[in-house]
Amino acid sequence: VQLQACGGGLVQAGGSLRLSCAASGSIFSINVRGWYRQAPGKQREFVARITSGGTINYADSVEGRFTIPRDNSKNIVYLQMNSLKPEDTAVYYCNVLRTTPIREYEYWGQGTEVTVSS
Repeated sequence: VQLQACGGGLVQAGGSLRLSCAASGSIFSINVRGWYRQAPGKQREFVARITSGGTINYADSVEGRFTIPRDNSKNIVYLQMNSLKPEDTAVYYCNVLRTTPIREYEYWGQGTEVTVSS
C-alpha cells in the first residue's frame, strides 16, 4: 500500500485546513485508515481513525473540531480540521492497517506539515 498525503500549510488560529490521504496498491483488505501527528519535540500521537465499517474515533484533543470523511470511490480519506489552535501545529501522517489471514500490516504516509499561528 502506498499513501500520499497532502494539504498541509500555514493557517491562523481559528482557521481550517483539509488534509487528504490517497491510498493505492493492495487496498482491498484495508481495515482502518487514520491520522496521527507529531509536534516538535513530542512523540507521535493518534488523531482520528475510521474503520472499513465506518466506526470513527477521535482523540479527545480534537473531538468536535476535526472530522475524518472518506471517499471510497477515490480511496481517499480526509482530515477536516476546523477551529485550529496553535497546539495543533505538527506534522500529520496518514496511516493504514491492512489485515490478511496471516498477519496485519501497517503503512505510513510521508507526512504533511501543519502550522497554526496565534
